[in-house]
Amino acid sequence: MSAHVRTALISTAGHCKVACGFCFRADRAHGFLDTATYTRTLSRLKETGVDGVCLTGGEPTHHPQLRQLVRLARQFGMSVSMVTSARAVAEVVALSTVAHLLANVTVSADSQGAMLLGRTTRTAASAIDTLRAISTETKILHVTCWGLSDSECQELAGLVYDAGAEVQFSPVVLDERALRRDGKSVHDYLVQQHLDADVLGRYFNLSDRYREYLGELRDLQLPAAGGERWSCRSATAYVSADGHMRRCPYGQASVSVHSPRAEIRQFLTAPAQDRVTPDCAAICRPSAASDERSASCAAQA
Repeated sequence: MSAHVRTALISTAGHCKVACGFCFRADRAHGFLDTATYTRTLSRLKETGVDGVCLTGGEPTHHPQLRQLVRLARQFGMSVSMVTSARAVAEVVALSTVAHLLANVTVSADSQGAMLLGRTTRTAASAIDTLRAISTETKILHVTCWGLSDSECQELAGLVYDAGAEVQFSPVVLDERALRRDGKSVHDYLVQQHLDADVLGRYFNLSDRYREYLGELRDLQLPAAGGERWSCRSATAYVSADGHMRRCPYGQASVSVHSPRAEIRQFLTAPAQDRVTPDCAAICRPSAASDERSASCAAQA
């Protein structure tokens, strides 16, 4: 049974300059979400009981009307959060102008191995600098992990502890094409995920759900003979920058925000038609396990 949609992830832009090699984004295009489409989106979401939105990208701080996007959601009585890779001065300034209006801000970073794999420069240290520069009450560092070392995790634990930030982890998720490109087998790839979890566990208090989550990714990558992938369980809808709602960024079924109210309500309240894939499992969380990727620092040595 699908979870009732309570929140929505909204893409504010169809492009992103970071262009991670392992980016989860299912749709990429030029241009920004226009405010008329966004306002209609908020109205339709509110009518079906959605009470919170998360602004994502591309890069949300590039949106020329970012402050208006935040204020509009609040006018609809919704809590607003943001996921960003803001590092440049202009991006951090744009973020700081709305930070006090946000329920939380998540700044994305990559481990050293993930930066090499994805050809990014999103260090944890620079993400912490961004979090220090804003006034949001709840600050979250999200680290995409690959090839972790003890020294890197020890340094990361120190950064998080000193900044007073929360931290979340996700393993790099590679599709079959990416595995072939990087010369990796599925087995080696899954082993690395568990090795990274072992290193993380020495410096952070990982939830039991995190290891269960790795097991789910393994089952998706190596499904049992005759096994069927489970239906989408996410309580978060996704809205693309061109105004299409899906139950998942990778979902095939969608409805336009310009469709009749009844059609949108039916889409968001009916059981999801999509099946979970490794790509969407990397970013979606079942509503019953909202803390599956969270962690706290272990006691400092």
